Amino acid sequence: MTELTLSPLPQRGTARAALRFAAMASLVLLAACALPRSGPSKKEIYRGSIENGGNAHILFVDDRVARAASYTPSYGFGQDFLRAGQVGADEIRAGDVLGLTIWENVDDGLLASMGASNTSLTELQVDSAGYIFVPYAGRVRAAGNSPEELRNLITQRLATQTPDPQVTVTRVAGDGATVSVMGRVGGQGVFPIERPTRSLSAMLARAGGVSVDPDVAVVTVKRGGSSGRIWLRDLYSNPRYDIALRPGDVILVEEDQRSFTALGALGGQTKVPLGSEEINAIEAIAMVGGLHSGLADPTGVFVLRNEPQAVATRVLGKSVYGDQRMAYVLDLTRPNGLFLARDFLIRAGDTVYVTEAPYVQWQKTLSAITGSVATADSMASIGE
Repeated sequence: MTELTLSPLPQRGTARAALRFAAMASLVLLAACALPRSGPSKKEIYRGSIENGGNAHILFVDDRVARAASYTPSYGFGQDFLRAGQVGADEIRAGDVLGLTIWENVDDGLLASMGASNTSLTELQVDSAGYIFVPYAGRVRAAGNSPEELRNLITQRLATQTPDPQVTVTRVAGDGATVSVMGRVGGQGVFPIERPTRSLSAMLARAGGVSVDPDVAVVTVKRGGSSGRIWLRDLYSNPRYDIALRPGDVILVEEDQRSFTALGALGGQTKVPLGSEEINAIEAIAMVGGLHSGLADPTGVFVLRNEPQAVATRVLGKSVYGDQRMAYVLDLTRPNGLFLARDFLIRAGDTVYVTEAPYVQWQKTLSAITGSVATADSMASIGE
C-alpha cells in the first residue's frame, strides 16, 4: 500500500509574518483615513485662499500689514451727546405736578372762599401739551418755563380780574424729566433729573453705582434714535464724556462681552474674554497657556476674522466690496516674528488658531504602525 504523508502545520514564523502583513496592510487604511488631530494643517488652510479658488485672503503679517490691520472699534459719544446742554433744574416739563397758592387783596375774591385770604390749588399736572388750567386765568403754558416765569404769567392773567393778586408756584413732583437706569447697577429704576443728578456720572451714583468690575464695565446711553457707548473708566478719567442728561434717556450698564476664540495646538482651547480695551497676539496666546510645546508649529499661527471693507481695502492695497474673510499668518520663528505678533492687535470675534507641527502627524503614524505590529506579535504569541 502507498503510505500517505500529511502536510506539516504552519510554522510560528509563517503565522507572525501573516499577522505582520495584515498590520502593514492596515496602513493603507490609515493613509485613506485621517489620524486624530486638533484641526486643519497649514497646507489645508492655504488651499482655501482666494488664489486657490477659496473665499479667504491669506496674508503673512509684516510691518505694513500689522499697521494696516491695527484697527480697534472705539467707544464714545457723538457730537449730539457732547454738545447737549444741561437741563435747567427749575424748568417745568410735561408730566410735572405743580402746586399754586393765590392771594387776593379783597374780602370776596374770585377764588378764595368767604373769610379766606388765599386759595390753594394742588396736584395740577402739566398735560402732554405742556399746559395747566387755572380758574379765571384759563389754560396757561407751563412747560418750558421756570416756576418764577409761570408765576408771572398767572399773575398777569389774574390781574385783569382781581386787584393785585399774589401767586406762588411750587413743584410737587418732577416726574416730567426722568431717565431710566438699567443693568449692572446698585439699584435699577426711573430717576428724576434734579439739580444734583443732571450729568451721567451723578445719575449712576444716584442709582447706587455699578455692580461690576469697573475695568470691564461699559455704559450705553440711548437717546431717541441715537446711542453712544463708553468704558466706565473713560467716563471717570475724561470729563468730556460726563455728558448732560436729557429727559427720556435710557442708561444701560453692562459687563464687556467682547471675546476671542482660541483653537489648535495651544495650552487651552476655549472662548476667552478680552478683559481690556486692547490686547495683542502674544498676549492672546499667553492667556490660554501659550503654544503647546509638544504639538505647536510656531510658523503656523493664524488669526482669522471678517475684516470691515475699509480695513480690508487698506490691508490688501486694492478696492474690495463688503466685509472680507482674512487669515493672517504669524511666523514666530522669523527674526522679528515675536515683535510682529506683539504689534498685531486682537479684536472681538477673532479666532486664534495654531497648527500642529508636521512631525506630529509622522509621530502619530509611527505610533499607529508600531502599535499594529506589536498587536500582531502578541496575537502570534497567543497562537503558538
